[in-house]
Amino acid sequence: MAENAQDTPPDRLSLDPRSEHYDEALLSRGVGIKFNGQEKTNVIEYCISEGWIRVAAGRSRDRYGQPMTIKLKGQVEPYFENPPQGEGVASDG
Repeated sequence: MAENAQDTPPDRLSLDPRSEHYDEALLSRGVGIKFNGQEKTNVIEYCISEGWIRVAAGRSRDRYGQPMTIKLKGQVEPYFENPPQGEGVASDG
């Protein structure tokens, strides 16, 4: 019940499964990003404390086939799109 910390996204989160900041459970809830007041849908990674997001640079790829990224600095405001799984649902039986 003391899971209220789950209602705020972490300081840093990545979509890349190879990253140490990847968390599938949080990503399954859907994480939205507002960057400098605008909704962004192409964010690959973000960091609130350092104030940056990483987005794909068009369709270009690196030599390993991963998308090339650009780091943009500004105000980052992440939010969850869906409530946590299994919480707030009461089943009467």
